[in-house]
Amino acid sequence: MRWTFWLPPDGPQRNLALIVFVHATGRGAYVTAGVLYFTQSVRLPVGQVGIGLSVAGLLALTAGPPIGHLADRRGARGVFMATLVCGAAAIAALTLATDFWTFLLAACATAYTHTAGLAARGPLVADHGQDRPQEFRGHLRAVSNVGIAIGTLPAGWAAQVGTRSAYLTLILATAASSLCAAALTWRLPPTRPIPTDRGSRWVALKDAPYAALTVLDGILAVQFKVLTITLPLWIVTRTDAPTWMIGATMLVNTAMVGSLQARVTRNINTPKSAGRAIRRAGFTFLLSCAVIVMSAGAPKWIAVATLLAAVVVHTVGELWHAAGGFEVSYALAPPHAIGQYQGLFGMGLGAADFLGPAMVTALCIQWGRPGWFVLGAIFAVTGLLVPPAVAIAEGRTRSPLVLARPTGE
Repeated sequence: MRWTFWLPPDGPQRNLALIVFVHATGRGAYVTAGVLYFTQSVRLPVGQVGIGLSVAGLLALTAGPPIGHLADRRGARGVFMATLVCGAAAIAALTLATDFWTFLLAACATAYTHTAGLAARGPLVADHGQDRPQEFRGHLRAVSNVGIAIGTLPAGWAAQVGTRSAYLTLILATAASSLCAAALTWRLPPTRPIPTDRGSRWVALKDAPYAALTVLDGILAVQFKVLTITLPLWIVTRTDAPTWMIGATMLVNTAMVGSLQARVTRNINTPKSAGRAIRRAGFTFLLSCAVIVMSAGAPKWIAVATLLAAVVVHTVGELWHAAGGFEVSYALAPPHAIGQYQGLFGMGLGAADFLGPAMVTALCIQWGRPGWFVLGAIFAVTGLLVPPAVAIAEGRTRSPLVLARPTGE
C-alpha cells in the first residue's frame, strides 16, 4: 500500500480517502463554530446548549452496534451512503432550530447519524484496506485531520463575521459536504453482505474481552479532550502565555498527526504490539500532563515553550493510542461481524465524548495542578491494563480476518 504523504493510489482507496476528506472538512467547520451558532444566532443559553449536546452524545452511543450489524448484513456501501444523506438532512435541520426543543431534536439526529456513519464505514475500510485495514485506517485518520484543519478556516470566518447569515451559510455548507461525500460513495465498488452465522446477531455485545478493551480505550480516549477543551482553558486562566497559543497547539497537533499517523500505524502490526503501544501512550499522557502543570506561573515565553513541548509529547501518545486502537479493533474482530465490532469499539470514543469534557474540566481546571496528575495517573494505569486485556482477547478462538470483497473483483 504505497501512499504519497496522505494521497492514496488510484482506485477505491483514493475514493474512500476523498470521501473522508470531504466529510471531515464539513465536520471541522461544524464542530468549530457549532456552539457559537447555537449561542449567538439561535440565542440559547450556554447551559441549555451543553445539556442538549450531552443528551445528543448519549443517544449517539446506541448507534454503533446496530448500524454496524446492518452494514454487515445489507452491504456497507449502501448503509454508509444512507447515513451521509440522513446526516446532511439532520445538519440542515439545525437551521430551523428556534428554541431548545427544536435544537435538541436536530442535535440528536446529527450526533446519531455521525456515529452511525463511523460504524458503517468500518466494513468499508476492512473491504478496501486489502490485507492491512488497520494501516489503511491510519492513513484515513491523517486525511481526516487535514480535512478538519481546513474546515476550521471557514468556521473562523463565520465566527469573525458573527451574523446569522454567516452561520447559516456555514451550516448549509456542512450539510452539502455530507451530500457530496454520499455522491462519492456511490462510486465505490458495491460490497457483498457478509453471510450470517447462526447466533451472531449481537455477538459483539457478548464478547466480554473485546468489550473490556472498548471500555479501556474509551477511558484513554478522554485524552482527545485535553488539547481541545482543557488546554485552551488552562492557557487562558492559569498561564501568562498569549491566547494565540491555543491555535498554535492545535496546529502542532494537526501537523504531527497528518504527517506521522500512517507511519506509526504501519509499525504496529499485531495485537501484542498494539497493546504495548497503548501502554506507552498511557505513560506518555502522564508525562504530558506533568509538563503542562509546569506552565502555570512561568514567565510568558517559558510558558510558551513548555506548552509546545507538552503538546508534542501528548501527540506522540495520541499517535500510539490511535494506532494501537486501529490494530486491536480490526485484528480481534471475527470475519462475520466486522461492522458490529467496529460499532461496539466506537462506543468507547462516544463515551469519552459524552463524559470527557466534564471529567477533564473538573479535574484540571476546577481542581488545578493536582487534577492534572490524577488525570495522567488514570491514563497510565489504564494503559497498563491494556496488554493483559489484549492477551485475554487474543487467546480466545478467533479465525483470521477474512474480508468481504467487492462484487466487481
